[in-house]
Amino acid sequence: MPDVIVIGGGHNGLVAAAYLAAAGLKVTVLERRAQVGGAAATEEFHPGFRNSVAAYAVSLLSPTIIRDLDLHRHGLKLVERPLSNFLPLPDGRYLKVAPGRTRAEVAKFSARDAERLDAYEARLERLTDVLRALALKTPPNVATGQGLAAGLASLLDTAKVANRLRSLGLEGQRDLIELFTRSAGDVLDQWFESDPIKAILGFDGIVGTYASPYAAGTGYVLMHHCWGEVNGRRGAWGHAIGGMGAITQAMARACAARGVEIRLGSPVSEILVENGRAAGVVTGSERIAARAVVSNLHPKLTFEQLLPSDALPADFRARIGSYRSGSGSFRMNLALSELPSFAAAPGRAPAEHHGSGIVIAPSLAYMERAWMDARLSGWSAKPIVEMLIPSTLDDSLAPPGRHVASLFCQHVAPNLPDGRSWDDKRDTVADLMIETVEPYAPGFKASIIARQILSPLDLERDFRLVGGDIFHGRLSLDQLYSARPVLGHADYRSPIPGLYMCGASTHPGGGVTGAPGLNAAREMIRDFRARRWRR
Repeated sequence: MPDVIVIGGGHNGLVAAAYLAAAGLKVTVLERRAQVGGAAATEEFHPGFRNSVAAYAVSLLSPTIIRDLDLHRHGLKLVERPLSNFLPLPDGRYLKVAPGRTRAEVAKFSARDAERLDAYEARLERLTDVLRALALKTPPNVATGQGLAAGLASLLDTAKVANRLRSLGLEGQRDLIELFTRSAGDVLDQWFESDPIKAILGFDGIVGTYASPYAAGTGYVLMHHCWGEVNGRRGAWGHAIGGMGAITQAMARACAARGVEIRLGSPVSEILVENGRAAGVVTGSERIAARAVVSNLHPKLTFEQLLPSDALPADFRARIGSYRSGSGSFRMNLALSELPSFAAAPGRAPAEHHGSGIVIAPSLAYMERAWMDARLSGWSAKPIVEMLIPSTLDDSLAPPGRHVASLFCQHVAPNLPDGRSWDDKRDTVADLMIETVEPYAPGFKASIIARQILSPLDLERDFRLVGGDIFHGRLSLDQLYSARPVLGHADYRSPIPGLYMCGASTHPGGGVTGAPGLNAAREMIRDFRARRWRR
C-alpha cells in the first residue's frame, strides 16, 4: 500500500511526488493521460513537427526545485531567449526588449520614458524579490480549527511575512499595495507616456487573464509574470530544449530515481473517505488504499466530482462552487514552411527577434478593446497574439529548414454567448488569429503547413483546465495567498484529514513554477512526521 497517492501527473504533482519520496514515503502517481506533464507536455501535432502543446515558455520554474530534483542531470536544458520580447507596430516601427537594451529602444518613442525606465524596473524588482521569497512559503492560514498550536504557528507565519514587507520600507510598501490593488494600465499610465512600452509591459498584466488591462488586480498579474528567472538571470524568459515536456519528463525521471510509481492511463473516479479521512482512490475498477491523497487537479474537479457531497462542510463546498476560472485563452501550434518576415524587420533568415516573444498588441487601448469585444460577441475582432518560434532555439522540434510556432491568443470568452459551442467556432477563430498576424508578417498565412487548435473547451477537455483557465483559477485578490483557493485552507490541507491540494489553485498560483507541489509536500511531510512522533 502506498503512503501517498498523487492524483494527476502534471508538473506540480510530479514535484510533490519527488519531495515526498525523498522523505522516505512510498508514492504512487495516477495520471489520466498517456503521458505525464499535464499542460506542460510536448507532442507531435503533424508528422515531423513537435511542440509544447499548451504551456509554452519557461521562467517561473523555481531554481530551488531544479536543484533539489537535479533536473539538469535528468536531461533538462534551458536556454534564454535572445530577446525577451519583440513588439512590431502597425506603422512599421518596432520595440525590442532585452537586458541592457530596452532603454535605448524606448528612447526611439519617448526620451522621458527612457529616463524613467530604470527607476520603474528597480521598483518592480524590489517587489518581485518579495514575491520570489514568498512563493516557496506556506501562506499564513486562517481559522484552520487545528487548535492552539496551529493558531500560534499561523501568527508566527504572519509575523514573518510582516517582517518581509517591512524590509521594503514605507515607499516600497506603498508600491506593493498599488500594484496589488490597481490595474496594470493605471500603473503604467502613471509611469510612461508612449504606447509601445506600456503595451509590452502591460501584456504581462493580462496574460492568461480574462480582463481589460484597466481592470483592478491586473497589476498583480503583471508582477506574477516578473519574478521568474532562467539559468540565474532574473526576469528572463527561455525555452526548454525538447519543449515544455522536457521539464516534466525530467521530473518523471527524478521521481523514478526516488522510487515513485507512475501509472499512466489511470483516471481517478473517486476519492475514498473512511471514518472522516481520505483513505485512497478508485481508478477504473481498482480501489487503491493509501494513508494520504494529494490532488493536483482543479478544485472544482477534486471537490465537486471526486467526493460525495456530504463529505465537505457546506460553506467550503459553496465557496468552491463560486471559485472563478476562465482565462480567455486560445492556443494554436503551427507547422511553418519558413520563418515569418515582419514588415517592421524584414527577412526570413533566423534573427534575434524570431527567438523572442513576439507580441501583436500595439497599445493598452487595443488590449482593452479586445476584451470588450470578447465580452460582447465571444471573441476579439482584433485579438491579442503572442507568437513564439521555439524551433529557432531548438532544431529538434521541426525538420531542417522548417519551423514550429506557438500562438497564445486572447481574448476569447470561456463560454460563448447564446449557447454556441466552441466546437463549431474553433476554426473560424483560428482563421482570425492568423489573419491578425498577416499584416505584421506578410506571407505568414501562406507558410502554414498544418495547425493544431485548442479552444477554451479543448483546453478543458484535454487538460482538465476548467474554463480553459491556465492558472487553475483567476489571480484576483479574493483568490490569492491566504485565500487561495479558500480562506482557511491555504496550507494545502483540505477540510478532509489526509486529503491535500498541490495544484495551481493553491499558492503561489499558475504558471510552470512547481512551487505548489513543493509547498504541499513540505506540509504533508510535517504531518507524517508528527504522527510518527506521536506513535
